[in-house]
Amino acid sequence: MSLLKVDNLETYLGQYHILHGVSFEVKRGSITVLLGRNGAGKTTTLRSIMGFNSASKGTIQYGDEPIHGISPHLISRKGIGYVPENQGIFKTLTVQETFSLAKMKGDSQAEEKVEWMLDLFPDLKKYWTKKSGVLSGGQKQMLAISRAYINGNGLLLIDEPSKGLSPIMVEKLMESILKMKEKTTILLVEQNFMMASRIGDDFYIMDDGKIVLNGEMASLVQDRETCQKYLGIA
Repeated sequence: MSLLKVDNLETYLGQYHILHGVSFEVKRGSITVLLGRNGAGKTTTLRSIMGFNSASKGTIQYGDEPIHGISPHLISRKGIGYVPENQGIFKTLTVQETFSLAKMKGDSQAEEKVEWMLDLFPDLKKYWTKKSGVLSGGQKQMLAISRAYINGNGLLLIDEPSKGLSPIMVEKLMESILKMKEKTTILLVEQNFMMASRIGDDFYIMDDGKIVLNGEMASLVQDRETCQKYLGIA
């Protein structure tokens, strides 16, 4: 069953036409990966879903509700968390303060979410009272994902989580994101094909602002010609 449906999305950034009729679905309880070369439109797709970039055409449905055309804070309140490519954390806030700000008012499960994320990312418990700016790149990514999950755990949009991380940290991140699938649904943008292929259930490949191919991730791993053509992977 689909949790998110994007249909015929058109988005401009200034005078530039970035998304050309983008359509895809994200199944509930899955990890769906958006793939493509730099500049294909992946980040703009996530930002359009969140309402940061206004779509000029098309529809976005989350569950049974249309969410296109409404403001980002209202989309967030519906249970969609967003982790931008630059992580978007406040370096002067402690880990504890970041978690506190992420809690939604009236969320009876907020403390349970916090405890679950601290179990998933024990490094954050270790640095609980430290300012976020002192964390390593991988720890900052853990904090950004935790904040998004606590704030809205129905669907997580995560942009390039492995960027700039060491191979060991990428392995840890993969394990954690796979565990998160038990609790939430994930739409992931990822350039690291090794990571994407190991944790993704379904894929959509973008090229020049369009979806050009989709299917189960297991089938893409075997398709060397497609990987070379659209992803530059030998």
